[in-house]
Amino acid sequence: MRCVIYGRVSTDKQEAENQINQLKEYAARQQWNVVEVITDVCSGGKSAAERAGLNKIFKMAHQKQFDVLLFWSLDRFSREGSRKTLEYLTRLDDYRVKWHSYTEEYISSLGIFADAIISIMAALAKQERIRISERTKAGLERVKRSGKTLGRPQQADTDKVKLLREQGLSLAAIAKECGISKTRVHQILAA
Repeated sequence: MRCVIYGRVSTDKQEAENQINQLKEYAARQQWNVVEVITDVCSGGKSAAERAGLNKIFKMAHQKQFDVLLFWSLDRFSREGSRKTLEYLTRLDDYRVKWHSYTEEYISSLGIFADAIISIMAALAKQERIRISERTKAGLERVKRSGKTLGRPQQADTDKVKLLREQGLSLAAIAKECGISKTRVHQILAA
């Protein structure tokens, strides 16, 4: 079988190679011919249209360039929720391309339980993304309660901008002195 390996990491600080090496070894044990290795560096919550690698996979599948898609785990494939994940897997099925999760052997169109397990696992992946978001929001709220200011630091003190203007400096000179844009200077003075 002709195989495409798909790996995804969320940030460029993570290594996709860890996934890819084990996927290549697995494909070799199955005697699958790896025709291409495709990776994305982005959130799994982004759509296929926003992920160059996943978009390429669907184009290749449509053109019948491979027979099976091998990915590390369902959450590496997609975290868009059960409906969208199932749509992607169904789309591969429509192109007559099989799919297989390396770490979740039961998530595979090569086996008999694919339909039942996929629904459950996709919902769990979405719940994980929701939990991460909730933990992030809770952390930000804790920081706020401790008295820290969130967001971009104020780039210029309003009083300094007004004082420099009273001294006759131009908007451009004030912007340069304060390290802000002329638009921001204008906004401060107009307020």
